[in-house]
Amino acid sequence: MTVAPTVYAARPDAKISPTPVSAPLVPLVGEIQRVAWPLWTEPAARTRREVADLCRLQTARGLTVLSWLALDRDDDGDLTWLLATSRLAGARQERMYTAAARLPEPVRELVVANWTWAMASPHGGQATAAFLAGGAYPEDGYAAAHATVALLRSWERRPETRPALAAAWAATRTPADWCRAAELGSTYGAPVPIFCYPRLPLPPRLTFRPWITRLLGI
Repeated sequence: MTVAPTVYAARPDAKISPTPVSAPLVPLVGEIQRVAWPLWTEPAARTRREVADLCRLQTARGLTVLSWLALDRDDDGDLTWLLATSRLAGARQERMYTAAARLPEPVRELVVANWTWAMASPHGGQATAAFLAGGAYPEDGYAAAHATVALLRSWERRPETRPALAAAWAATRTPADWCRAAELGSTYGAPVPIFCYPRLPLPPRLTFRPWITRLLGI
């Protein structure tokens, strides 16, 4: 494991501008988005459990890669543990949770702000469904469209799934926005801030799973 100082600049407006991203990390941002989100909705509890497990996996994987981006870390060895889409558990889970815990507070705040926006905005369901499905099936528009509808229906019909879906979206979208800002900064020769949705008040009577509290540090 290689370690270097943080590779971003905090701005007076509380935004963050990243420096160019280490080349090995760039493809990981897209690769971790490839998971088998359902292509249709079913009333079965099993399907809901699968979506919940995928949300936890995606949140942990996204925060792991984000911590590497923020601290200029990369794993010099086999990344099978990160890219596997099996249920998160055991030593693999703790490895990702540990990486997520290293996130600098200003970077974590980007994720939390996106998370709150998704749950408080009337457009949260559309934004999360389209992004998650598009990243999962980038070469298959048919599958991406069906997955988008399936995730949107889960969001609309099962409000209890929203915190987990929003967490998966925020954790995987933020690294993508980080790389985009770094690329634009290199192109234009000037710092470009990472895009972030505004932090909004959480809906009242909101409940969410303990893993969200641990990973997002809230």
